[in-house]
Amino acid sequence: MVWLILALLLCVALAAAVVAVVAIPARREGREILTDRAEELVSSVTAKTEKVLRRDGSSTDADLVEPEVTEHGRPVRRRS
Repeated sequence: MVWLILALLLCVALAAAVVAVVAIPARREGREILTDRAEELVSSVTAKTEKVLRRDGSSTDADLVEPEVTEHGRPVRRRS
């Protein structure tokens, strides 16, 4: 049983190493992690969630502040 747990931990460590080697440098270069289609899906889910919240009455329009978004629908991050 110990060997099985060690093997699983080794797999998780290898997966983390692959993410560190591939995704982190790509993100630093400015490339998006999600594809354009995935970005559209995320923005549509966010819009539907806001619509449901408004219909539910648990949030009013005054409570919802529209964040600035990029062309892909992601929030704009301000660096200070």
